[in-house]
Amino acid sequence: MHYTFIRICIFVANYYILKKIKLKKAESNIIQTGKATVTKELNAIKKLQQYINIDFEETVKLIINSKGRVIITGIGKSANIGAKIVSTLNSTGTPAIFMHAADAVHGDLGIIRDEDIVICISKSGNTPEIKVLVPLIKLRGNTLIAIVGNIESFLAKRSDYILNTTVDKEACPNNLAPTSSTTAQLVMGDALAVSLLEYRGFTAQDFAKFHPGGALGKRLYLKVSDIYPNNEVPVVDINDNIQKVIVEISSKRLGCTAVLKDKEIVGIITDGDLRRMLEKGLSFETTLAKDIMSLSPKMVDSETLVSETLEIMRKNDITQILVTKNNTYVGFIHLHDIIKEGIL
Repeated sequence: MHYTFIRICIFVANYYILKKIKLKKAESNIIQTGKATVTKELNAIKKLQQYINIDFEETVKLIINSKGRVIITGIGKSANIGAKIVSTLNSTGTPAIFMHAADAVHGDLGIIRDEDIVICISKSGNTPEIKVLVPLIKLRGNTLIAIVGNIESFLAKRSDYILNTTVDKEACPNNLAPTSSTTAQLVMGDALAVSLLEYRGFTAQDFAKFHPGGALGKRLYLKVSDIYPNNEVPVVDINDNIQKVIVEISSKRLGCTAVLKDKEIVGIITDGDLRRMLEKGLSFETTLAKDIMSLSPKMVDSETLVSETLEIMRKNDITQILVTKNNTYVGFIHLHDIIKEGIL
């Protein structure tokens, strides 16, 4: 009985020791596996360069000259990539719609109009859903473009143009999980979108029209005039005493005030100027606004882009800046206002 108990204890101890050894070995391979995956997918992308050919060029021209939309379809992981490409095309000025290949044969085929161009994404090009869908698209008379990893496939042979995304091997060690192949599809879609963008002459201002709610769009369209009216308008006269200056800065809660003379800006006083006044021991009784103000304050016109205003602040290491309209002082814009808008 005692001998049996000892054997069991030894067995359990050996089990946990071996398990710990395996875990340590697995942990030591994590970084190596991660780097190997990146290398494999990088090699797959590099190979795509040789596949950017006349079919790619003709596809771009076809889409540019089309009066319809781009309909992108696929199934499985290719469908996920297709949805992303659709988003990229739409955001860069090419109207696009995603249509899932499985749903297409159950009614969604009605999405396609006569003038639309259809792009079908598939690694094998031979899946059952693709074999059902492709003849229906051809029957409608729409131009069919394949983003495909097998140029001898059913899809490739029945497409008008082929964007080849063949990869030698998936990054997955079992060569099963879509990894390198979906990366290649994604990059080919980006190459198509960027080529369309440049061919069309799509500008940063055009981009802003399609991204009005995001930080990227705001950097391109949001102006100082959209923000400064929300703030108070602190102002003192050049000959006002320090007590009035302090009250104005405190009540308007911007940490500063403009200094005017005959309605013209002659300076700015910040809470930093007040601290320096105290350090110098200047009298509260006799010191005036003009004695402590900073000359030649930084100013921006109300129609200046907020992104440009932010750069001025950064360059001059300031957190607020005077705003003018038709050369007249109208208020301040503060760094906190810009942060609230998500522009930084």
